Amino acid sequence: MSVRTAGGAERPRGRGRALLAGVLAAALAAAGCGLHSGSPMTDDVEPGTIGRGRPLEGADLTVVSKEFTEQLVLGAIMGIAFEAAGAEVLDRTGIQGSVGTRAAVENGDADATYEYTGTAWITYLGHSRPIPDEQAQWQAVYDADLKNGLTWLPPAPLNNTYALAMNQANHRKYRTDTLSQVAELSRTDPSAVTLCVEGEFANRADGLPGMEKAYGMDIPPRNVTQMDTGIIYTQAAEGTCTYGEVFTTDGRIKAMDLVVMEDDKHFFPNYNAAPMVRTATLREWPAIASVLAPVTKALTNEVARTLNGKVDVDGEDPHQVALDWMIEKGFVKGG
Repeated sequence: MSVRTAGGAERPRGRGRALLAGVLAAALAAAGCGLHSGSPMTDDVEPGTIGRGRPLEGADLTVVSKEFTEQLVLGAIMGIAFEAAGAEVLDRTGIQGSVGTRAAVENGDADATYEYTGTAWITYLGHSRPIPDEQAQWQAVYDADLKNGLTWLPPAPLNNTYALAMNQANHRKYRTDTLSQVAELSRTDPSAVTLCVEGEFANRADGLPGMEKAYGMDIPPRNVTQMDTGIIYTQAAEGTCTYGEVFTTDGRIKAMDLVVMEDDKHFFPNYNAAPMVRTATLREWPAIASVLAPVTKALTNEVARTLNGKVDVDGEDPHQVALDWMIEKGFVKGG
């Protein structure tokens, strides 16, 4: 059975690397048969601050993404950028699971996607220890994937990883802004630190046990309540638990006015979004790098929370949300 983790990764529960290898092989085989879904992007856009001179004129590019909200928005952003630069774009966003999305780019069924550095390092490349520094984590993935025919362009500030968050009332009461301060509070006032977390997070080395060890916390089991992801945000917002486990780019953080604790010891793995491009495609169309660079640089956690919230909270269409943002930022102009 798989569960979604930070960065949208799918990780096998309790079966080890043998199962992961089987899943990878099956997905690669399936992807090798070719992607059959998708439709042309038909946005009426012109170059704004990107795509001037239409350097991708004549290119036929296929963009893929995973199926969750943030990925749908990122896939649309990438495709719209390519359109403005003159490319014909086939939209194959919304592939179920991480492995199939990567396989599509790796085997040539697709040209590019926004992927997460931590997902690549841990899920695809098989490493058990994440690299604490964001840039070093990206560089390690870049170096490792060149032999797989994949080139990683520079990463976004957007880092879809784990965090603890609290409501405004508890923030005013306990005045914690970092996990080190949460650890200090757990020592001086143990009853104040109550947690709402997923069962997966409660038992993983890069979840609660590792966080407690890294920060010197000793939270009694009675202070930890396990529940489904969606309920955690509600319970944290209501103050039922002082801190809830969240994903740093989730739109509900902004919608529910939660305060995210800084991971000041950089314990949680880095899941920075970055364009992952088929190397052969990038050689043929090197302007892809310059077209995407300013867009990627503008993708922060705050931007992601806003865009994700428009979809998940306000019910807007992911592609339209992406298009509106691209126009608002001046990257493209509406036709």
